[in-house]
Amino acid sequence: MIKSLKVLHHPLSDSLNQLALLEPDSDHSKSSFKARLDEFGLFPLKTLALEIFQINLGKMCNQTCRHCHVDAGPDRKEIMSRQTMELCLHILKNSEIKTVDLTGGAPELNPDFRWFVQEIKKLGKHILVRCNLTIIVANKRFNDLPEFFKEHQVEVVSSLPSFTQDRTDRQRGDGVFEDSIKALRMLNAVGYGQEGSELVLNLVYNPAGAFLPPSQIALEKEYKKELSSRYGILFNQLFAITNMPISRYLDYLLTSGNYERYMDKLISAFNPTSVQNLMCRTMLSVGWDGYLYDCDFNQMLDLKVSTSTSQHISDFDFERLKNRDIVIKQHCFGCTAGEGSSCGGSLIS
Repeated sequence: MIKSLKVLHHPLSDSLNQLALLEPDSDHSKSSFKARLDEFGLFPLKTLALEIFQINLGKMCNQTCRHCHVDAGPDRKEIMSRQTMELCLHILKNSEIKTVDLTGGAPELNPDFRWFVQEIKKLGKHILVRCNLTIIVANKRFNDLPEFFKEHQVEVVSSLPSFTQDRTDRQRGDGVFEDSIKALRMLNAVGYGQEGSELVLNLVYNPAGAFLPPSQIALEKEYKKELSSRYGILFNQLFAITNMPISRYLDYLLTSGNYERYMDKLISAFNPTSVQNLMCRTMLSVGWDGYLYDCDFNQMLDLKVSTSTSQHISDFDFERLKNRDIVIKQHCFGCTAGEGSSCGGSLIS
């Protein structure tokens, strides 16, 4: 089994070491993300609203993907407690937040996952689950997840780096593609991705190497054509996401000698028009331990929200959090390069 950076005691398992690598030296200070925002009158970066609650239910996962910014895997034991979930539910019940985005690791591995989904649904919120697909066929107790998702009208978002086995397995592990196809067919069988159905199934593409994703529109057309003709699989949308230079992907960039080239690519591709739609401007990320972050990437770098008196779910202050300055560092170039990138794909049509 491939081990996580944390279990290996790898230097990059420490977020401070990652941030030290990412920080530009004095000779390149003009290439800082802050400087680029300032150049276009976009600094400080402020929130626009608070519409999405993205909740990390834990870092435990049945896969150990080489690009994973969470450093998730079977050897990670961090998991959100029911007590923290109850705090989240209290906030959701008393706020204007419309969407709850459940992620991990594999969020389904949290023992309270189904209870949490049921309780969120009672509050009338839209639920989105980031499902890695293979969890559905990993064990008999997960085989009914498609039916469970359907019952609670859950939107499913699943990573599929390619419509070919070789490229998918190279990035996510041997056998992942075959299991993903099985799971997609199970989701299709209960109505997900079908024309006229309200059951939404979206796929996620992220590059296998040190390059930016191609046009999301063109890639979606290709995915739909190939998955339909080869496997009879249907889905709604494809999200093309840029790999962030943190955690395991940062390790890959360094060991492959691509780090400097990739960062130069992100910086030179900075697109100011993407800033309006950055996910951090309408989202709040909740860590498995209840701490609050501007986005999932900041969470993995332990960059808590700037609102010092409301950095944990137990001290939640809706007004302060929806009017906060967003914490930025060099990895933010990943979300503003080219067509832009977010958990919902490209930011520019």
